Amino acid sequence: AGVAPVPVWSANPGRHRLTRSGNRQLNAALHRIALTQARMPESLGHTYYQRKRDGGKTKRDAMRCLKRRLARVVYNNLTLDHHNRTTPQHEAA
Repeated sequence: AGVAPVPVWSANPGRHRLTRSGNRQLNAALHRIALTQARMPESLGHTYYQRKRDGGKTKRDAMRCLKRRLARVVYNNLTLDHHNRTTPQHEAA
């Protein structure tokens, strides 16, 4: 989705840059979800975002971390849903 950091090895070791490749529609959807989560004070996304900000991350970096976290949650839910749909359910006797 383009939310993972890409290492830049030119002059400064340890620097990362946001990749522009990936599924741009998925990235846009994750961005909208992240914005909504970061703005809702009672959400887990807001808590995660504030923890990253309090840890010294910039707004942009904290949002990138939140988007990456959301991408993992969405992926895990999709794969679990796919597994549940393809696994035959045994009926109780």
